[in-house]
Amino acid sequence: MAQPFSQNVVALLEKKVFANIATIMPDGTPQVTPVWCSHDGTNVVFNTARGRQKDVNLNHDPRVSICLVDPENPYHYAEIRGHVVEMTELGADAHIDSLAKKYLNLDAYPYRKPGEVRVIVKIAPDVVHVVG
Repeated sequence: MAQPFSQNVVALLEKKVFANIATIMPDGTPQVTPVWCSHDGTNVVFNTARGRQKDVNLNHDPRVSICLVDPENPYHYAEIRGHVVEMTELGADAHIDSLAKKYLNLDAYPYRKPGEVRVIVKIAPDVVHVVG
């Protein structure tokens, strides 16, 4: 069952905090990538492109661990262990543009590649641990 976010975690998710997303490779080894993130009140939400390692890994095994380190105080962080509850292309282009606004103050995501298909990933928290 998903664990609700505390106000402390919501405050972190609303900052320009990078989420370090750990996924599991098909051979069982871990893989970590920093990503921009948001939340929908219940889930951590991030965006990737089809075919990237995160996309491949999450389609193989939906378990993740996320570390959010406060950019203003690195001794304040949250670890969220959870699982994918949704991966969808619907609205993904608008979502990555909203993240570009949050992180870069740009109206459109500037790193889009020709033919790239964006996907929104929603992670439900199973365990949330906050330090600081």
